[in-house]
Amino acid sequence: MKKRMSLQDKAEAALKKAVRAVVERHKKTGRPLAVWENGKTVRISPYAVK
Repeated sequence: MKKRMSLQDKAEAALKKAVRAVVERHKKTGRPLAVWENGKTVRISPYAVK
C-alpha cells in the first residue's frame, strides 16, 4: 500500500524535479549555472555538476 505524501513532501519532490530539469537543460546547451553561494552569485560549469 502506498503512503500518501504530505504537501511538504510533494513540494520538495516538485522542486527536486525542477532543479534536475534545469541542470540537464544547461548541460545540453553548455551554459553555466548561476548559484547563490556564501552570499555571492557564482557560475558553475554545466559539466562540473553531477
